[in-house]
Amino acid sequence: SFTDSSLSERKRRDREERLNVVLWRQPLITLQYFFLETLINLKEWTIKLWHRRSILVAFLLMLAVLTAMYYIEGTHQQYVRYMEKKFFWCAYWVGLGILSSVGLGTGLHTFLLYLGPHIASVTLAAYECNSVNFPEPPYPDQIICPDEETTEGSISLWAIISKVRLEACMWGAGTAIGELPPYFMARAARLSGAEPDDEEYQEFEEMLEHAETAQDFASRAKLAVQNLVQKVGFFGILACASIPNPLFDLAGITCGHFLVPFWTFFGATLIGKAVIKMHIQKLFVIITFSKHIVEQMVSLIGAIPSVGPSLQKPFQEYLEAQRIKLHHRSDSGVPQGENWLSWMFEKLVIVMVCYFILSIINSMAQSYAKRLQQKMYSEEKTK
Repeated sequence: SFTDSSLSERKRRDREERLNVVLWRQPLITLQYFFLETLINLKEWTIKLWHRRSILVAFLLMLAVLTAMYYIEGTHQQYVRYMEKKFFWCAYWVGLGILSSVGLGTGLHTFLLYLGPHIASVTLAAYECNSVNFPEPPYPDQIICPDEETTEGSISLWAIISKVRLEACMWGAGTAIGELPPYFMARAARLSGAEPDDEEYQEFEEMLEHAETAQDFASRAKLAVQNLVQKVGFFGILACASIPNPLFDLAGITCGHFLVPFWTFFGATLIGKAVIKMHIQKLFVIITFSKHIVEQMVSLIGAIPSVGPSLQKPFQEYLEAQRIKLHHRSDSGVPQGENWLSWMFEKLVIVMVCYFILSIINSMAQSYAKRLQQKMYSEEKTK
């Protein structure tokens, strides 16, 4: 008992020491550890690729064939350009989805920063243009109303949902891929019998030990998620993945710990996040940014005593500027200056991306600090 308590006390001290390895406390050490951890990871990935060199050679051959098709002139070029555009568009949203859920400790909230505003802009454009037949190109880089005549109120909710379905589903698929690391970590720990120094996994094991005596709401909520996933299986994972659920990492750890088959976990997660949950979120954004609701929100802002009119004016200017931009009438009399709302949003995106990059640097530096602590501990055991 004394040995166990001293070991847990040492682990606690080591964890506190690692948490101090951040840029704003120890900048030089943090940067040094970050670069060393990057080199170690590159070496490990190189060794893994060398062991799977047959797959790597096949991939390089396929890439060479695709490159030749890309540069050789012929009638197939129109299909090549179309597939290129679709591939990079899908890869962009899948990457944003992965960044949102994996995060290396701090996820980048790409739904609020990218997908949500994109759906909102398409919704506003659809109601303004009474159509979703935006010309390609320039859409999606720039949305301009089509020249065709349309009747007022001809746009439907289903048409807007269909217009943004591809990017929304790709983003949801990316979030499902980002949920795989906790699953693989817990599965590897269970199969090898090792005890990884991961806070979420340790919290999960402590929850299993004290499951009967847990009284607080957070512990009971986590226990409910764990029981649902363990007992119901595929449909339990599907239910957890289909709703906004901050505890879903626990579902991944639970599935890995109890050796749930990979395709059961990933299939349920993919359907829940890329199909069910994304349609719920998409519907919410589209309804929120429908034309009549936006106009009511702007009028309600103007009804606020004393400060209402001054707050209402920039919103009205922003909406009017968007309407003019959609119809491509840059020669109109409305000023084309930058709106403070768009300026604030741009700065918010820059701040959040910078914080995300800082969190990655801190996380990798702490991983290297953990390597040093484990090396020191193993040397002490061998003495």
